[in-house]
Amino acid sequence: MSNLLFLDHSPDLSPIDLEIYKYIASHIDEVVYMRIRELAKETHSSTASILRFCRKFGCEGFSEFKIKLNLYRKSLAEPVTTHAVDETSFTNFIQRSTETFYQERIQAAAKLLSEKDLVLFIGTGSSNIIAEYGALYFSSIFSMAFHIEDPINHPVNFFNKSMAKNVCVIALSVSGENEAIINYLNHFITNDSSIISITNSEKSPIAALSDVNIPYYISTERIGDSDITSQVPALYTVEYLAKEVQKQKQDHS
Repeated sequence: MSNLLFLDHSPDLSPIDLEIYKYIASHIDEVVYMRIRELAKETHSSTASILRFCRKFGCEGFSEFKIKLNLYRKSLAEPVTTHAVDETSFTNFIQRSTETFYQERIQAAAKLLSEKDLVLFIGTGSSNIIAEYGALYFSSIFSMAFHIEDPINHPVNFFNKSMAKNVCVIALSVSGENEAIINYLNHFITNDSSIISITNSEKSPIAALSDVNIPYYISTERIGDSDITSQVPALYTVEYLAKEVQKQKQDHS
């Protein structure tokens, strides 16, 4: 179950709690003005059950719960605004991509890739789309470049040690903190595979696990729980890296 009401996590709810929650979620406008006995009657529960429910939502009592619920109700009524595309953030990134720091990371990643036979792209959410594109784009350079569509459920134990050494995983993640990607990378690390990550910041767990991290540093954007940070820098980096690998391969042929 996803986040509930004003919480940023999902509490452990009993069947009675779930019934109370369903009623509240569908009658928010009425519940904020109810007394505890009225809510107990409407949910066919007891005042003790309501109080236990409130405590699971981090509230000492029903009054505190109603205050938080009312604030949550008002936040739902606020119009969602989106900002126009900030072209300056893209131009600033393009400018940074010409600087020594970015170029050194690209060169290090390209050198690592030029020594590998198989490239695997992984990502989740919108980064998964870039990973899929990356595999397609790299397939013109590598005889084997694949996209791992579901890192959570995709097995990695089919690689033996000798084969894994010829594999490079390219992980894409805006936050660099995705647990599914971290768990997936750990399997490859134990088999001596190489890891390249493309993230928004080098100060992240995924970056720390990587042999080479290429951070692009762009302003993050969110609407509610959804991350709508632009993937343009990640896409640019994938294409830039592919062309650099191709150049290195040609120079050594």
